[in-house]
Amino acid sequence: MRYLPTPQQLRYLLTVAETQHVGHAAQLCGVTQSTLSAGIIQLERQLDARILDREAGKSLVFTALGQDLVRSARGAMAALEAVAEVAETARAPLGGPLRLGVLPTIGPFLLPRLMPALRETFPQMRLHPREELTGRLTEWLEAARIDAVLLALPCACGAASAVPVGRDAFMAALPRGHELAALAHVPVAALARERLLLLEDGHCLRDQALAVCGQFGLGRPGALEEEEYAATSLHMLVQMVASGMGVTLLPRLAIEGGITAGLEIEVRPLSGAGAWRTIGLAWRGNASRAAEYRALVPLVQAACAPRDAART
Repeated sequence: MRYLPTPQQLRYLLTVAETQHVGHAAQLCGVTQSTLSAGIIQLERQLDARILDREAGKSLVFTALGQDLVRSARGAMAALEAVAEVAETARAPLGGPLRLGVLPTIGPFLLPRLMPALRETFPQMRLHPREELTGRLTEWLEAARIDAVLLALPCACGAASAVPVGRDAFMAALPRGHELAALAHVPVAALARERLLLLEDGHCLRDQALAVCGQFGLGRPGALEEEEYAATSLHMLVQMVASGMGVTLLPRLAIEGGITAGLEIEVRPLSGAGAWRTIGLAWRGNASRAAEYRALVPLVQAACAPRDAART
């Protein structure tokens, strides 16, 4: 009789593949490192297959067969989760857990506006937000580790369905008393002579801010390129602006969320069309609850709307 791996063994395998570290994988799975290692060894014996190359020294290396098994395991886990999703859907629309991935430049500002509407519309939903950068979120979505993602479009979302849910305008954030603060709207071209502070590489907001400058004919504004002037978060970025280190572009959602509150910062709209990022909601196109995830779109659209527009 053919041996079938258990869901727990598949979870061990996929978590090791994702983290590339047995100890970290064990922590995520809530077991000891020896328990997880024993589970992988047992899986190898039962399948009569080498999953890990233990001759590669201290590095964790999957064999070619092991990589194939990881890909198959992702599909198997997605199918098992779909069985539970079908039962939950029958009980109530979007009942049960919703694992929602979200960017760190979106989540802290959009979720407080979205969650009350989710609770009211889908009272049986149990929301589990997970914050990460775009690359990791899309990997998790493809591997069915999360159900849907709030992120900036366009993105490399593979076969996922992605729907635009709102425009998030960029605004100029200036140290208090800056000469550009005298303007009602700041021309993007005026940033050419300023030191533009940005997030570090890996944050899509960095690329989006540079893209805004690029579409107005600017290269990299400012003369300084050193990495010590790249912030690791939006909160660090606004602190750098408040201290007079330079200026930056902030998304409207973050400003409406109070990120500049209490700081020596002045915020002005940018003049010219196209100074925004597009926020999207994405989910696996073949997910059994794809129709339900689409039902989230109008709620997210309402949460993304400018507060002034929401009051009119």
